[in-house]
Amino acid sequence: MTKSRLEAFGDAVLAIVFTIMVLEFHVPRGTTLASLLPLAPKFLSYVLSFVFLAIYWNNHHHLFQSVQRVNGAVLWANIHLLFWLSLVPFATAWLGESHLAPLPVALYGLVLILAALAYYVLVRALVSLHGPASPIAVAIGKDFKGKTSLALYAVGLGLSPFVPVASVGIYVLVAIVWLVPDPRFEREGL
Repeated sequence: MTKSRLEAFGDAVLAIVFTIMVLEFHVPRGTTLASLLPLAPKFLSYVLSFVFLAIYWNNHHHLFQSVQRVNGAVLWANIHLLFWLSLVPFATAWLGESHLAPLPVALYGLVLILAALAYYVLVRALVSLHGPASPIAVAIGKDFKGKTSLALYAVGLGLSPFVPVASVGIYVLVAIVWLVPDPRFEREGL
């Protein structure tokens, strides 16, 4: 399989995930601005999840610019990532409905950390396939940003039963850190 088929499949899955998320919105009963107010928690959770999905799409694109070929391990690692990303709409909907209750915040954090781990596995599969001196391995380097994000997700997940709002704050912080596309690939000319 060529990398372009893998990228096209990933794009299609993410397009469906984005669509499912927006379909969670229902028209308010009233016609005033005040009737939109109850939708605020859903909207804010949607915005956060939209940003996370956009970050994954953007970095996946940058990552695959450096890829020369794919193998079975890469295909499965990519499917593994897409699986966790496909759970974002469910976790987002529950988070938005719950008004930051501990269990929905924890589930949201769990989906985020498992997606991040899946992305890490995908990167490792690509580095393994292309070799330690490959442009992708050089661009990834020690992956401080990725490992720090995993640690922050773990802290957020750990705090969720006690201070759910702090957990969401940590998730927002991780999104802010990744909002600018990963420059490591651009520095390497990939």
